[in-house]
Amino acid sequence: MSVRQRGGQTPKKAAPSSPTSPDASKDALQELQESAKSAVTSEWDYKIALLIITTIAFLTRFWGINHPNEVVFDEVHFGKFASYYLQRTYFFDVHPPFGKLLFALMGWFVGYDGHFHFDNIGDSYIKNNVPYVAFRAMPALLGALTVPTVFLIMWESGYTLPAAIVASGLVLFDNAHIGQTRLILLDATLVFAMSVSVLSYVRFYKMRHDPFGRKWWKWLLLTGVALSCVISTKYVGVFTFFTIGSAVALDLWGLLDINRKGGALSLPEFGKHFAARVTGLILVPFLFYLFWFQVHFAILYRSGPGDDFMSPEFQETLSDNVMTANSVGIDYFDSITLRHKETKTYLHSHPDRYPLRYEDGRVSSQGQQVTGYPFNDTNNHWQVLPAQPFSEGDLHGHRVKSGDLIRLRHIVTDTYLLSHDVASPYYPTNQEFTTVPLEQADGDRFNDTLFELRIEGAKGKADFKSMSGHFKLIHYPTKVAMWTHTTPLPDWAYKQAEINGNKNVQQTSNTWYVDDIPSIPADSERMKKEPRKIKHVPFLKKYIELQRAIFFHNNALTSSHPYSSQPIQWPFLLRGVSFWTQNDTRQQIYFLGNPVGWWIASSLLAVFAGIVGADQLSQRRGVDSLDERTRSRFYNSTGFFFLAWAAHYLPFYLMGRQLFLHHYLPAHLASALVTGALLEFIFNLDPVALEENVDAKLAGKVGNAHKKGGGPGTKRVVPAKERIGGNGMLALWAGAGVVMTMVIGGWYFFLPLTYGKPGLSAEEVVRRKWLGYDLHFAK
Repeated sequence: MSVRQRGGQTPKKAAPSSPTSPDASKDALQELQESAKSAVTSEWDYKIALLIITTIAFLTRFWGINHPNEVVFDEVHFGKFASYYLQRTYFFDVHPPFGKLLFALMGWFVGYDGHFHFDNIGDSYIKNNVPYVAFRAMPALLGALTVPTVFLIMWESGYTLPAAIVASGLVLFDNAHIGQTRLILLDATLVFAMSVSVLSYVRFYKMRHDPFGRKWWKWLLLTGVALSCVISTKYVGVFTFFTIGSAVALDLWGLLDINRKGGALSLPEFGKHFAARVTGLILVPFLFYLFWFQVHFAILYRSGPGDDFMSPEFQETLSDNVMTANSVGIDYFDSITLRHKETKTYLHSHPDRYPLRYEDGRVSSQGQQVTGYPFNDTNNHWQVLPAQPFSEGDLHGHRVKSGDLIRLRHIVTDTYLLSHDVASPYYPTNQEFTTVPLEQADGDRFNDTLFELRIEGAKGKADFKSMSGHFKLIHYPTKVAMWTHTTPLPDWAYKQAEINGNKNVQQTSNTWYVDDIPSIPADSERMKKEPRKIKHVPFLKKYIELQRAIFFHNNALTSSHPYSSQPIQWPFLLRGVSFWTQNDTRQQIYFLGNPVGWWIASSLLAVFAGIVGADQLSQRRGVDSLDERTRSRFYNSTGFFFLAWAAHYLPFYLMGRQLFLHHYLPAHLASALVTGALLEFIFNLDPVALEENVDAKLAGKVGNAHKKGGGPGTKRVVPAKERIGGNGMLALWAGAGVVMTMVIGGWYFFLPLTYGKPGLSAEEVVRRKWLGYDLHFAK
């Protein structure tokens, strides 16, 4: 690699002249494309390598896929969801439906009826007659196809065969990719769709010199469809959108340049380019994304375990819904039990009082404790009273309605629920809830016992009903909402839940419902159930409600897990995840990448950043350490892969939810692409001079476009292996051979932990605890 001083000895290339005619330019471009096609079709060595790599990918993903014949790790979730689809039973999950629908489709193909619900890790598939191999074959197929997709990305990007083999080999012989794609999990679908998105965009970008042609539209739309599959599997697919979107934005910025090599575009022409990309990369993916939710709702029409996550209005669209079937209208003077929607605790009170002082020194009202209790009890019974009493002869038959001001009397202690401007035990900014006797409740504390009943989604004065009437209880004078949470109170409250007044009235966790009306006799006319018709709710309304629930519960996944990890640990593979163990045979599946491959890829990511920094610094000092073609390829192609890595990795630092090693798999694939590209860069291989060929063809040399002789007019696309001498290619092959030998060695060493067999002795387990991995059976 030469280093030269800018502005010194390097001669400038003559400016190209203008093309003689549009027809001649078109002929030149067609000839160039034919030349490129010929160069690709002649690369038989790439095709043989692709066939071999694909075969090995299928062997490594499908070998021993029937082991273990038990439920493994998160198969308890995604296998269960497939069963729910096949039984048409509504469920709730924080991920979009596409990946789970693929599992259901596979189950439908093999005639499975969904009778097994994957309740516990270790449950036998054989005893329960579950076609688990068919389910596992779906991610194994997609995982196997991911490997040749990586190879094609490198091939289509113009890299040499050794570079393509190294990039795809890092994924092919990676224990984490293999382990994750052999089980009923979503990540194989996610990673495959992400790789297809990158490949489709590379193919689309190569069509940029023939815009709005058939192939140009084909690859644009395929990119959009692949992107929709990514985000329809997991919401982290938005990182792939960012990757492709950033490249598209830079491309559009270049099209705006009036001095661009291909000629300036008029604003209407630029508008067409912009509209085409918005259509192909935003509208089409969004429509496909909505389509999978429509399929999701259409299949799941029966009531199921996901009902409780949805509003009463949504639940009324499901057949056999327990909530709507048992819903009873509530009258004044009924005795009811109130239950919190999220924590399922009952509103409870007992004669014990709040302590005078809390541990932090704050003072309480010493009023009667109002708490949340997880079990049914007579201390959970409250009588609904009107704010203004009815006349003596007209006490019964008045239905409680949304918007009414009500009072709640605790039946056992004959006291009235109250909130006031005293800090709650755990939240100094929230109000205490307590009760007072009748004398105070009807006296100077009367206003403090008034609560407004706000039924969720109610239109006008809707009837208040048990089960289906989800509501917020708003303290009328102070406008705080009754709320509870999961942190138990100290021993003085018997470890029960705190009830307090939340000033954030809009918070969804303020929602309660009436679980029972114990005061109604079993033979009462009010208990007779009438046949209910299933209601229809517009698709977009159901979709928006489900999206809100998904994002809320996704952000709520903050509890600890023994095998969770932090993003800083992933590139260095500091810990894995125990998927499955069997004590009798000492077998285990431990989810872990290939340490050798991961450390090589992570090291070269740092090398890339260092080269960029050094190149920028040298340019500041007027020194060109790279020629223009090499720099362009390094920043545009390898830089695109590096952007994909950063976009799929760095955002996890901003997340507060549970994180695991498998979240790094898309970023690891991108790091494999960077590794292959950098290997070629290190050996100073020139890129395919497609841009220069186009410029030469269109710059006045068109007169020779159909000549067979030499000269600029007959410049052709040079295959990668012809761009360097034999010594350089041998060095590249040697480097690739060393890397792949190390990677294959690491892969083979950790195979027993990936495939779950054979069982290892304590000594063999200890030998594999390279970074203190928390493996089982080490003693």
